[in-house]
Amino acid sequence: MTTDGPNDVAIVSFAQAPNVRATHGTTNGVEMLVPIIGAALRNTGLTKRDIGFWCSGSSDYLAGRAFSFIAAVDAIGAFPPIHESHVEADAAWALYEAWVKIRTGEVDTALVYGFGKSSAGQLRRVLALQLDPYTVGPLWPDAVSIAGLQARLGIDAGLWTERDMAEVAARSRAANPEAQIHEQVSAEALLHQPYVADPLRKHDCAPVTDGAAVVVLASAERAGDLCERPARIVSIQHRVESAHLGARDLTTSPSTVAAAKAANVDGVTLAELHAPFTHQEILLRQALGLGDEVTINPSGGPLVGNPMFAAGLARIGEAATRIGKGERAVAHATSGPALQQNLVCVLEAG
Repeated sequence: MTTDGPNDVAIVSFAQAPNVRATHGTTNGVEMLVPIIGAALRNTGLTKRDIGFWCSGSSDYLAGRAFSFIAAVDAIGAFPPIHESHVEADAAWALYEAWVKIRTGEVDTALVYGFGKSSAGQLRRVLALQLDPYTVGPLWPDAVSIAGLQARLGIDAGLWTERDMAEVAARSRAANPEAQIHEQVSAEALLHQPYVADPLRKHDCAPVTDGAAVVVLASAERAGDLCERPARIVSIQHRVESAHLGARDLTTSPSTVAAAKAANVDGVTLAELHAPFTHQEILLRQALGLGDEVTINPSGGPLVGNPMFAAGLARIGEAATRIGKGERAVAHATSGPALQQNLVCVLEAG
């Protein structure tokens, strides 16, 4: 039996919807969520009645309606009554809330889900709403343009090159050849592509997709009965930086450094990084102190599919399913412009 403490938490199941450019479903994500919630529960033998706490991550702004997450509860059903919560952020932060719920002993199981249907609206305009409303927001800069500024600063500082960025893109595509978003192309060929926001080319930017992800958590006492190899959450930390772009050094990520130090990422052999742009993967590797011995984004990461408000949760689920017995992995999630908020989750396979 495991020697985990009584309030330790483990991931016992993970499921995600296919990353596609557009779906025909509603903006509340129900059509994407119903099959993967069912799959995640079947993996454990649990039913909806067995879940002590439900928590979701999504965006009312993206859905274009107030309290859209309430409509998403249709994927769960009106009966039996549930204990439910929501975060207006990537569902990785919903997982943090569920982790706290189990750690306090209030429940022993939780199901976390995140969803986003970016094809339904004007994503770049929506993301601009998170910017400083006085000096930056009125300019309506989009996420790609801001990332382009960050990439240029790093290149000019000698922290990475356009070739380094292309190699990240080529490796991510090769890691997931089944992804339907991008064709397989060498780094050399990618460098001949035109810019979309100098110095970013199309391959440097994550393809924004519709999608959803689900993770089931359980206390240490129950995890062994629900999953053959549960992934224990050793630690989870998140930090935030200023929303004012001019008050930050965009070539570094102090919040990631602080979260990683608090979470203790030493000894990890695998990392799933929520880097929507190629240069941000390089930046995050530096911030986390990950060497060449660490396997980065074996799933392909966000560069082969980036469902808004679910991609961070998917990084945690992917890491949990890919580590072997006794191994340690780190999963990372981000939110806000240019890596403003960062969450670091260290996992260990039982």
